Amino acid sequence: MADFPDDSACADWLFQQRWPDGFVCPSCKHEKGWRLKTKAWTCECCECGKQTSVTAGTILHGTHLPLRIWFIAAHLAATHSNGISALQLQAKAGIGSYKAAWLLLHKLRKAMVNPDRALLAGMIQVDESTITFRTKNDPVAGGQGRSHEGKIMIAGAVECIKGGQSGRIRLTQISDYTGETLKGFVEQMTAGQSTIITDGLSSYQGMEGRKHIPKVVGSMAAHVLLPSIHRVFANLKTLGLGVYHGFREKHVQAYLDEFTFRWNRRRSYRSAFTTLLGIGLRIEPMDYWTLIGRPSPNRTLPAAG
Repeated sequence: MADFPDDSACADWLFQQRWPDGFVCPSCKHEKGWRLKTKAWTCECCECGKQTSVTAGTILHGTHLPLRIWFIAAHLAATHSNGISALQLQAKAGIGSYKAAWLLLHKLRKAMVNPDRALLAGMIQVDESTITFRTKNDPVAGGQGRSHEGKIMIAGAVECIKGGQSGRIRLTQISDYTGETLKGFVEQMTAGQSTIITDGLSSYQGMEGRKHIPKVVGSMAAHVLLPSIHRVFANLKTLGLGVYHGFREKHVQAYLDEFTFRWNRRRSYRSAFTTLLGIGLRIEPMDYWTLIGRPSPNRTLPAAG
């Protein structure tokens, strides 16, 4: 973080990322404007006169936190190998309240999914697993095997690289193990003509546009036949138990996206930080009420007609 000693340095970096070839007005698309001295990090279009902050329309939109806090949080979220909780972030970044730290971290998690990310390709292991979730009080006990009572069901895919190395991954929460769900996951996450290796579950039969290699588990442990994806699941469960002391069911996809983001960039921490903030500059802003899925109590209701 030595490159960003203060908010001005952070704002300069954001400006360069948003407008590498010079300011472009988001409203009228005119390519000329000037920075205002009376408003921090704000440009005014010389054509339409609209004033645009460097954070306007981004994941940082309307923030009351210093930009450097955002940069510190992005660095920790993107590079901390074991993940970081809102409570840890609050302490490390010096954020005044837990709610502010929680909101900041969840906004960053929204920026961990690149809308233009490439599909997995080549040889890909696919499997399903379950992770227990935690309520406000005690952990919830789940069933055995493919019973999903008290558990969160997930589907996972990982690229297999020569030499036994694992490549990029995808993780998604699912509602069941039907063919429609699991084949839909494969189609959404993998490129056509990929080779899909599964444990032989009948739900994967009839895959279109991909070569399917079912490996019937039988009496052999599944992790022996599909070691790469089971390594992913094991690391995910360790994260859930260690950092978060159990995932919360409502936000589980956000945690899966966070884990996926860091796994796919575990060998390039520097680019992980810049990628995270770069995506954040391209996605729509969101507030606390949007994140928790509830209407804002401050929303103005339409008058009765």
